[in-house]
Amino acid sequence: MRRASPDISELRSSLDVDDLAAELFALVERLYPICRSITGDGVRATLGILQEDLPLDVVEVPTGTEVFDWVVPREWNITDAYVEDPAGRRVVDFKEHNLHVVNYSIPVEGTFTLDELRPHLHTLPEHPDWIPYRTSYYSPTWGFCLRHKDLLALEDGNYRVRIDSSLEDGHLTYAECVIPGESSDEVLVSSHVCHPSLANDNLSGVAVASRLAKYLSGSRPRYTYRFVFVPGTIGAITWLARNTETASRVKHGLVLTCVGDAGEPTYKRSRQGVADIDRAVENVLTYAGTDSSVVGFSPYGYDERQYCSPGFDLPVGCLMRTPWGQFPEYHSSADDLELVRAEALADSFLKVLSAFAVLEENRRYLNTSPFGEPQLGKRGLYRLMGGSTAEHVDELALLWVLNLSDGRHDLLDIAARADLPFEEVNRAARALLDGELLREAEPGETIEPVSAQPPAGP
Repeated sequence: MRRASPDISELRSSLDVDDLAAELFALVERLYPICRSITGDGVRATLGILQEDLPLDVVEVPTGTEVFDWVVPREWNITDAYVEDPAGRRVVDFKEHNLHVVNYSIPVEGTFTLDELRPHLHTLPEHPDWIPYRTSYYSPTWGFCLRHKDLLALEDGNYRVRIDSSLEDGHLTYAECVIPGESSDEVLVSSHVCHPSLANDNLSGVAVASRLAKYLSGSRPRYTYRFVFVPGTIGAITWLARNTETASRVKHGLVLTCVGDAGEPTYKRSRQGVADIDRAVENVLTYAGTDSSVVGFSPYGYDERQYCSPGFDLPVGCLMRTPWGQFPEYHSSADDLELVRAEALADSFLKVLSAFAVLEENRRYLNTSPFGEPQLGKRGLYRLMGGSTAEHVDELALLWVLNLSDGRHDLLDIAARADLPFEEVNRAARALLDGELLREAEPGETIEPVSAQPPAGP
């Protein structure tokens, strides 16, 4: 029996795109100043803001917890950090930009000559006005990042250095938001919350994911949707370690990152390569009317490589615009609010929502009149093809759905074979259901052609 509409398509058409774009950008703007890392109060502050609109379940995992081949590290927090020149002027100041400190720097206080200080100073010579983003998560060291032009202006002498940070036993923090569906099968949406002030690589994915959760929470979809906000790598590994027994419920998944710049969408397939999420996103992008790219899986990138590790092999792809490392502002202070476009955030949101609508509606059907082509006219289907109703149905889509609805092909298979948008194929399927020429196939139920049946007896 065909279920009621999940309303995701209706939700998509009801949204005001300008309002959505403004809401997404405002969230990025609000989160941007926070200094985040893989642990600590910056992650908690970020999740606290998301929690204003979402029923988040915040999880704290203690330092020292073994998570597969890893161990949850000590918690890092920072209050202040600076470098003062011989005249007492702050030439590097954490309070001016939180990228000025190497993330996870150990506490330090002392006086250093410029030569002693130089190994701890990091710049981007090719971009002298930008501050690089550097980390030292798993090796106890310290450092500062600064504009290369400012490094060149430093004079010999003694420099006072202070990093007021702590690296102590504490917790790794992540959060989940679960939207129950009619099925316990899940759609996983993951974004990383560990980067400091990086607007595209981090906050764009967080913003899109959180607003998707907000708007989907008002419906009861077919699938259960699980949104996870985790620190990169160690957070995803920790989540998997804590959910090993239930991870098999994930039937479709997306990692969202770098979805706010002006580039065209890029989709990275799951390790499986032909999973439903791969086919759904590719169909949406193919018929979106704009340029896009689809690339194969590789075990390098974001947390899709954790979800797709061989012990799990979950069907999780990654949606981006310009891929990580391929825009010059990547991992620098130039990945700021000027790089992120409100309209790009909204476009990414709508494309994900469209892919979810495909997943929700994708089914296998059986042609109830499989011997020859059924007469469409007596069922009023020619009227739909003539366009005299609100829902025009393409004749070719009708014929493809009828021909391939043998229980072996789902609607995504049919859309790919027919080279048609999924929406067109789904519209045809709905019309055929109304005309009683289709019914939903039970698991394993197929139409066996007479050519495959044994000949009749003598």
